[in-house]
This record gives sequence, C-alpha cells and structure tokens, in this order.
Amino acid sequence: MAAISYGSLVKEIQSGKFRPVYYLMGEETYYTDQLTDLLSTSILTESEREFNQLTIYGQDTTIDAIIANARRFPMMANHVVLIIKEAQNIKEINKLTLYLEKPLESTILVFSHKNGSLNKKTSQKLITQIEARGGVVFESKLLDESKDGAKLYSFISSYLQSRNLRIEDKAISMLIEAVGGSLSRLASEMDKLVINSGETNGLITPEMVEMFTGISKEYNLNELQNALANKNSKKVYRIVKFMEENPKNYPLQRILPTLFMYYSNLMLAYYAPRRDVKGLEDFFHSTYRVMDYVNGLRNYSAFKVLDIIDAFRRYDGMGKGVGTTANMTKEGFLREFIYFILH
Repeated sequence: MAAISYGSLVKEIQSGKFRPVYYLMGEETYYTDQLTDLLSTSILTESEREFNQLTIYGQDTTIDAIIANARRFPMMANHVVLIIKEAQNIKEINKLTLYLEKPLESTILVFSHKNGSLNKKTSQKLITQIEARGGVVFESKLLDESKDGAKLYSFISSYLQSRNLRIEDKAISMLIEAVGGSLSRLASEMDKLVINSGETNGLITPEMVEMFTGISKEYNLNELQNALANKNSKKVYRIVKFMEENPKNYPLQRILPTLFMYYSNLMLAYYAPRRDVKGLEDFFHSTYRVMDYVNGLRNYSAFKVLDIIDAFRRYDGMGKGVGTTANMTKEGFLREFIYFILH
C-alpha cells in the first residue's frame, strides 16, 4: 500500500486534481472525516451536486448497488460522486474489484471506513487494484500520547494557528494528557477553547485548559515529568500523593509508560551531537518538552539513566504484584520507585 500524507492529499484536492477512488480508513477518524468533507464540497458545484452527488451509508446499501450507481453517467457535470460513509459495514467489499476492472472515468468513489481498516490479507487484491487505477488507500492510525507527543504538539499548534490563536507549551501538555492521542477528541476540545477565546488576546493558557477540560495544571503526569527532570523532590512527592489519592485517573499502567518514555528519550539525548536546547530540538526534530531533557541531562548521569531504565521491568512487575513483599501496597511500590529514581 503506497503511503501518502494527509497534507499531500489536501493539496491535490484543493488544486482540482481528483482520484477515481478514495478509500479512507483507520482507527483515527479525524483525517477520514476531514478528507470526506473536503471531497464532498470540492469536486462538484452546489448546483451540480443535486443530480450527480450521492451520499449513502454502508449499512443501508450493498456492493452491487454501489457498483450500479458508479456506472451512471453525469448530468450536466463532469463527474458522478458517490460518498459511502460507514464503509466498514459493507458486505463483500472485495467485489468492488469487478467494477475496477472497467471503471468509468467520470465517476469518483469516496469510501469512509471508520474505526478500522481493510484486512491487508483478504483485501490485498482490492487495495492493489484501487492504486493501479490511480486511486488512493489512505490509512490514519491512532497516535499514542506517550510515544507521539511531538506529533500531537504539532497538530494542536497548527490547528489553533489556523484559527489565529497561539497556545502556551504547558497548555499543550495539559491538553494532550487530558484528551490523549485521539485527534478527533482533541479537535473537539480545542473547538471549545476557540469558542471561549474571545478575551484572551489570541493566547490559550493553562488556566483555560484547566477550566474547560477539568485537568489540574499542577497535578498531572507532565508536571511529574518536569519535577523529576529538575529533581524537585518536594514537588515530585506532592504530585505522587495526589495520584495515589486518585487511582482511577492515575493508575500505575498510565504512570509507568509515561516515565519510561521520558527516561528512554533522555538516554537517547546523550547521543545528541549537541546537548543544549537547539541541539536537542534538532536531534528530536521537535521543540516539545525539550527543556525536560536539557534539565534531565544536567541532573542524571548516563549510568543512572541506564539503571532507571533497567529498573522499570522490575518495578513494572512489582506494580502488578510480582516480587512485592506481603505488606507492600501498590502505592508503596510507586513511592519506592520514585525514591530510586531521585537517588
């Protein structure tokens, strides 16, 4: 499956270059929705759409009906546009290959496949044929907040910048933690911030995020990472206490991956040609939370970081009840691990 970026597809569509088939799919629905909406308004004029654009839903149609509509000729327009939403509900989707053997040049098919993707094994012939006919199969994968922070940072910044708003770095970190890696949910939360940004002089602050998402600007994983990077013990234990008192929001399964990712990246930072802010920005190709790495390099030796990384496996098992003493609670384990990190 040939890879093409969302940005490249948008530029194509906006320039008037259209593909005969768009199969848009993936666990992340944001880009699928955006591309479907853009195509629905870009190919035909408003008057042409009345007779030449049809939107149908996968659960309400069949592949035979889709093929029959695809073989229609346009009326006073250059194209017939078929938009098939909830395409994951279409049975026998692979029968589309019958149409693709001899497609109409005037027809454009747009499939919006939500919360999943075509099976790469059973639908490989269909994928190959779509691309062979000049179509595109676009897959949008979910981002992981602990691994894809830089991508999420860029998405949030760009989204708000396109609406003439700026956002403080701490507010971005809070937003990512509150919402996670779902771009659709992030966009929804940012729309709330946009609506309420009238008196902010174009700047989204941590206070706004706290107000509209409910997350504390002082007690969260980003602040814990920052406190550990600076070896601010008082702040670290204050945040840990808060997390121990709120186990539903901060289970160990959420805390440990975040800390592991930070110290893994900190180890990588030791291999950067330059270890100042600009050097690390170039090394990580991002400005996202770079100061945490600058401070971490100052406060932890490479040997200590290796020890911390090695200890994660042991403490992860202890957090799951493996290797703990009978009287050690999970909270006690977390404090012991934090003590190990700080000392």
